[in-house]
Amino acid sequence: MPMEAPLQQLHSPVWEKQGIALWVKREDLLHPTISGNKWRKLKYNLEEAKRLQHDTLLTFGGAYSNHIAAVAAAGQEFGFKTIGIIRGEEHLPLNPTLTFAQAAGMELHYISREAYRQKSDPLYLTQLAEQFDNPYIIPEGGTNALAVKGCTEIVSDISIDYDYICCASGTGGTLAGIIAGLEGEKQVLGFPALKGGDFLKEEIEQLIQSYNGQRYDNWQLITDYHFGGYAKVKPELLDFMRSFQQEHNLPLEPVYTGKLFYGLVDLIQKGYFPKGSRIVAVHTGGLQGNAGFQERLGIAL
Repeated sequence: MPMEAPLQQLHSPVWEKQGIALWVKREDLLHPTISGNKWRKLKYNLEEAKRLQHDTLLTFGGAYSNHIAAVAAAGQEFGFKTIGIIRGEEHLPLNPTLTFAQAAGMELHYISREAYRQKSDPLYLTQLAEQFDNPYIIPEGGTNALAVKGCTEIVSDISIDYDYICCASGTGGTLAGIIAGLEGEKQVLGFPALKGGDFLKEEIEQLIQSYNGQRYDNWQLITDYHFGGYAKVKPELLDFMRSFQQEHNLPLEPVYTGKLFYGLVDLIQKGYFPKGSRIVAVHTGGLQGNAGFQERLGIAL
């Protein structure tokens, strides 16, 4: 079961000379294997799967997916069989993410990148339901209306007053939950990990609509810190991560949280935030991916 996700205040002359206070919401500490936003997204989906009497969870992801690892772990902990539809060909030996998923009992099925594009197509999902004996199907990244509901609880779990809340974004579900949970209060900044992340605006609005039927204007996307796109890195990002982790004793990964904190510190240095601003940055976890990143690129993080 989940543990606490405490607030950790970070101290640095970089922001303190501007009178800015910065806290990190340590969602990465919620659960040892279903960490961060993945636990938030899965919480109500697991309840719904139980309610509907499904015994199997089926979901989608790439070979290094945090979501695949989390669903495998959740299935093991809460008594579900799990099936992962993996984008691309099988490569042996398995990388650390898929090794973990398989060890947790997940059945892995590989499909071509072309076929993977059908992952939201109703006809394809019907075929999967027939093929795998009616599993509970969770979208890629875990993002649906129940995930948004779970992510609203990130906000209700913050005990201090603040002006801004900042979060990395992949599929938009976590950000949608934070925005919906705030109900128009505060300011929300989302940092897409994907190149051309503006497309997420419409998807986030649709997620919020499907959750509570509302529209909010207290949020925006900061699209300048993707470093070339999803799972792409550059030397300046890695250098920043190493120094930031050492200074603040805060573990990061390069796909989401490294980019979030790089962008946040850069905005502070550029005077983006008014003097005296109180900022909460959400650490969404994903640290399991570091082992695969190090193995694939031959670098230390």
